[in-house]
Amino acid sequence: MTNKGPSRAQISRAAIQRLYIAMRHLFIRGHYKPLGTSGEAMMEAMLALKPEIYGSIADKEKVEIGGLLYVFQRLPVGIEQCRFIKLIAKEGLETSDFKPIVPAKRRRNCYRIDEEQMYIEMTRGKSDIYDVLTHLTFLYIEAEKIRSNGMDSKNRPNRSWLQLQQIIQKIQSKKKFDHEVATTYLSVLLGRNFNETLSAVKDFDKSEGVNSLFELVYGLGKKSFEEFFDKNDREISFSSSLRERLGHHIYGELWANNIKSVLHEHGWLESDIHVISANMHSVLNTLFAKAALGKRYVNKSLEEVATVLSSASSDKLQNTILKYAKSHGLEQLEDASGANISVQIIDCGSIDNQLLPQEVKSNSDSSKHKVIIVMDYAFGEQAYEVMDELLKPYEQNDDRLSINVVSVSIMGKAGILEGGKGDIMIPTAHIFEGSADNYPIDNKLDSKDFENQGLGVYEGPMITVLGTSLQNKDILRYFLKSSWKAVGLEMEGAHYQKAIQAASKIRKSVSENIELSYAYYASDNPLETGSTLASGSLGADGVKPTYMITSKILSNILS
Repeated sequence: MTNKGPSRAQISRAAIQRLYIAMRHLFIRGHYKPLGTSGEAMMEAMLALKPEIYGSIADKEKVEIGGLLYVFQRLPVGIEQCRFIKLIAKEGLETSDFKPIVPAKRRRNCYRIDEEQMYIEMTRGKSDIYDVLTHLTFLYIEAEKIRSNGMDSKNRPNRSWLQLQQIIQKIQSKKKFDHEVATTYLSVLLGRNFNETLSAVKDFDKSEGVNSLFELVYGLGKKSFEEFFDKNDREISFSSSLRERLGHHIYGELWANNIKSVLHEHGWLESDIHVISANMHSVLNTLFAKAALGKRYVNKSLEEVATVLSSASSDKLQNTILKYAKSHGLEQLEDASGANISVQIIDCGSIDNQLLPQEVKSNSDSSKHKVIIVMDYAFGEQAYEVMDELLKPYEQNDDRLSINVVSVSIMGKAGILEGGKGDIMIPTAHIFEGSADNYPIDNKLDSKDFENQGLGVYEGPMITVLGTSLQNKDILRYFLKSSWKAVGLEMEGAHYQKAIQAASKIRKSVSENIELSYAYYASDNPLETGSTLASGSLGADGVKPTYMITSKILSNILS
């Protein structure tokens, strides 16, 4: 029997493991240079992996434009200009005069310390750190391409680079310049044609919280040129406080205790408590929108109301709903813990059942008081930390008061391996990527709950991945086609399950019969070209599955 050697999926899985081992090692060491030996090992692993979200990362000349936009929406404005990047814990900078910079699509406080240094606050666990390091590794790979495209055969800056310098000076002094001429120079540096570059310039210009593509390319290229010619090495470091605190649930414990203190103040610790992990608008709108908005919306379906509320001009309506909800049983908790997970607590006893939408009206005459805790999405491994802390008894003085959590419902976005954007996935188990660790679920939801609604519904195991930005088609096809028969991938499910099982089956801090409801809607299909997360948000396609899942979860809770 001939040995065919490792498959592409096996090579890719090995590359992911090398990346994570390297990142753990560098974190413990405390610093590294992206173009040093350790940094280059990470780059080589990334290039061997060729993650789908980073598109043409392995092309030696073409700069990956879609991946750049995706990354810069998740990193602080101005990071491309910084030579030194430091990942820190919550260390008091929030009380300083430094103005926090919050990336457009990732909640983390960042601080520009000076012209060359950026601090990024890491309070959401290892997954958050790996996410940032992965994005930075990608940026340094693309920066080297920009420098290479900006040099002539004698290793001197070429005309396109020199012209971009002049354009940046005009941008900084707010002078006019010919955009089409500038785009022509930019296309050379990106290794792209004019139309691709022009389209990308427009995409960056209309993206909130992101510098122009001209400024970003110049910033990345400039730092690469400075390292190449002047040996001004770029450096990434980790504060000693971050290295000491990681893994100790400091932020999760503060976050959970804040919630339990509110429950205790109201005398709700013994009520039937239902935890929902979801966004901050779907539960709120489902329970209160019709009552708050009055006659104009009373005869509309929940989907019609949700569509109106998802439009860009709905801020006034959302404020009306929130104001009404706060006077009818909703408390919005301010998170000062650093966990960056918003929370709403809803007293179901204050909700008028007659004003609920038809989809969630309760026929139950149960006298048991119910409270709903809605928590915003956790990030990767942080899900274990916050759920583990939430399900522990509340300790006050010398008392340990149990929290009566009777159900946990998880609604999230996930990558789908069959079907398309907006379709629904019902997990039967979560499997940790890179291991055989698995968490079967007795899921209260099943595919029949969502049949005949005009959306695809897929039921089966889901993979909890180390990071969505590190998946490629070889790995994903393996998950789909092998005996795992996975229907999708996400980052939190197994972490939630690990915490719930520990609390219910080992610690006995909550009931062994705790009800679990898991459902995901597809934000992307990473097996389809042009349908990865880097291709843009769901938009209106996400409204229907979001409210279908929300209404089913709430219907189960209220009845």
